[in-house]
Amino acid sequence: MERRGAEWSHPDWRFVGGHRALDLANTVAPRPPGPPERDYLSDPAGLLEWARRAEVVDAGEAERVSRAWQPEFVFADVLELRGLVDDVLAGRRLDELSRRWAEAMGRAELVAGDGGAATLVVGADPAMMIGDRLADALVDLVRNADLSRLRECPVPEGGCGWLFLDRSRNQSRKWCTMDDCGTHAKSKRLTERREGADGRGR
Repeated sequence: MERRGAEWSHPDWRFVGGHRALDLANTVAPRPPGPPERDYLSDPAGLLEWARRAEVVDAGEAERVSRAWQPEFVFADVLELRGLVDDVLAGRRLDELSRRWAEAMGRAELVAGDGGAATLVVGADPAMMIGDRLADALVDLVRNADLSRLRECPVPEGGCGWLFLDRSRNQSRKWCTMDDCGTHAKSKRLTERREGADGRGR
């Protein structure tokens, strides 16, 4: 479930969490507790496009989902999963996630592979594919990810509050991405220093 590739940018979406469940949490900016200024999952169509770009589904699966799903139901399901992320990371509402994950596993299928090996396909039902895979991702996050590396882009210093797994060698990563929040915060500090120096020089 972890996203180990390079950080991926798009005009509307950034995938910097390092894990699919964190990318789901990062679809609002800034993140709670403050009021969000931008919600990247504003409607079912936006959800489907986000799911494709986040690699929850591929292009062919997205087409199958669009023919099979009940958009408003799936949209509400995904928003509920997004609302679970912070609580689950804090050890709360695990029973709710357990029930949702059990539903996903009830729809999963074992598919034969090469040499007799079988693969478990989560989200085999296109109508529930996106929610099932995100529920599985959230369980994977709390079961298998190294949460000692979990960080939050610091809002008080100009960050967005997005969550990410710090895989830097010395675990010193501070920003969701230096190209965005890090650069913005540095520019802001530089401007403040210059303005302070100008004020002292008068």
